[in-house]
Amino acid sequence: MTDPSAGKTIDLFRADLPPAPLWRRLVAMIYDGLLLVAVWFITAGILVSVYPKTGLPMDDVGGVLVPAAAVLHGLLFPLLVLITWGFYAWFWTHGGQTLGMRAWKLLSRDVHRRPMTLLQTVSRFLSGVISTALLGAGWMMALLPAKQTLHDSLSSTETVVVPKAR
Repeated sequence: MTDPSAGKTIDLFRADLPPAPLWRRLVAMIYDGLLLVAVWFITAGILVSVYPKTGLPMDDVGGVLVPAAAVLHGLLFPLLVLITWGFYAWFWTHGGQTLGMRAWKLLSRDVHRRPMTLLQTVSRFLSGVISTALLGAGWMMALLPAKQTLHDSLSSTETVVVPKAR
């Protein structure tokens, strides 16, 4: 990225950038959520179309064979969780920005200003689930002076605002 004032290229993983405000994080999460829902629908569609060919149990519902609910839930939910983590992990390790974060000029990186490691993506994702499960309390920590969420703190990462390019 180019520094508008000096005309130089800025290394976003080395630059001292301000922490991201909570509202920006939440709006980026909504953008990413819309994309994830589309990915989930595609995944579920593929699973439902492939499932009958696997030989796994099927239920007869009104004369129509459908995948057994218990087996399908046992496959689909863990698969969607894995795909969700994979979505974030890929973006966080390849540039530090999901599509929603890119639109809202956010970057997630290691607290030492390096790209996240795969282990940090696991930690950040799992602690992000905890942040959300606490009725958003983990997210509200971004309103405190440290300006970091619970999942930022637990994964040794930070989310910062990327400067505008001119």
